[in-house]
This record gives sequence, C-alpha cells and structure tokens, in this order.
Amino acid sequence: MSAPLDDIEFEQPASFEFIAENLKRAQAHVAKYPPGRQASAVLPLLDLAQRQQGGWLPRAAMDCVAEMLGMAPIRVYEVATFYTMFNLRPVGRYLLQACTTTPCWLRGSDEVVRACQSKLGVSVGVNAPILQVNDDFYEDLDGPATEALLDALREGHPPPPGSVAGRRGSEPVGGRTTLLE
Repeated sequence: MSAPLDDIEFEQPASFEFIAENLKRAQAHVAKYPPGRQASAVLPLLDLAQRQQGGWLPRAAMDCVAEMLGMAPIRVYEVATFYTMFNLRPVGRYLLQACTTTPCWLRGSDEVVRACQSKLGVSVGVNAPILQVNDDFYEDLDGPATEALLDALREGHPPPPGSVAGRRGSEPVGGRTTLLE
C-alpha cells in the first residue's frame, strides 16, 4: 500500500529567484498599485512563482514574494494556505482538478470519480463531469472518457481541451433546439 501524499518527504529548495521574464511580469503587477499598496499584488506573484516552480510553491518562493512586496512572510503564507489554487507540495506533470458542484454531480460526476480512483489507484476527493488539467478544461466526461483522458496524459499526449462530446458552449446535449435560423 502506498503512503498518503502527506507522509511523502520532499525537499524544499534553499532559494528562489524569478527568472528575468517573470521578474518583469512581477514588476508590472506591482506597478499597478499605488505606493504602500504593493501587497495587493500577492496573488499574481504567487501564481507566477508557482508556475515557474513547476506547479507548487516552496517556502523560498513565498519568502521571495514577501520581500518583493515588503510584506511579513507570515502574511504571504496565510494567503498561500488559504487559496486552494496554491500547492505547497510538489505536484505531478498534470494537476487534475474537478468541478464539485451540484450540476456536475447531476450530469454523472460519480463515474468520473470512479474512473480517477480506478486508473490512478488513489482516493480522489472530487466529483464532476469536468476536469481541469493544468490550465485546460475537459468537459462532458463520463467514466470511459475519463479513463481515455488519463491514458493519454500518462502517455504524454494530452488531447485538445474542451468537450469530449463535441458540444459547443453550453448548448443542450442533443444540440441546439432554438435560434436555428
């Protein structure tokens, strides 16, 4: 039996610096705010740091953001731990996030959850017919479509994002029934 993710040891990097391109982006975010209000840029800077680090926020990156914004590090940690979009542990190449709303459940999210649990061999705390993989959304999933998506990701060939059923926007499953002319 594999160890839960919380029990897995991982190494924190000793330091973090924004690469030149991200430093420019960070400075542009900070410049949007009046003097004394730079802390308002904490969310976009944490997002930049997480993307640069490969999908997670090490403590050194949070410290770098705190210093850049003139904030106490604890304030940055509070923000990073409050928002679920920030990962404080390393993640895999593909970060799957699923919609957990009632409409998704009504459209068969239990199948998606079972497919993830079956294919990945882990307990998944989600329910949805929509999966977010990194920054892409895969819609209209069911069990078999989710398994096919997971297989494609494992092989390193992610399919194009969007509806796996070919729906456009929020049109009905059977296709448009009004405004056809």
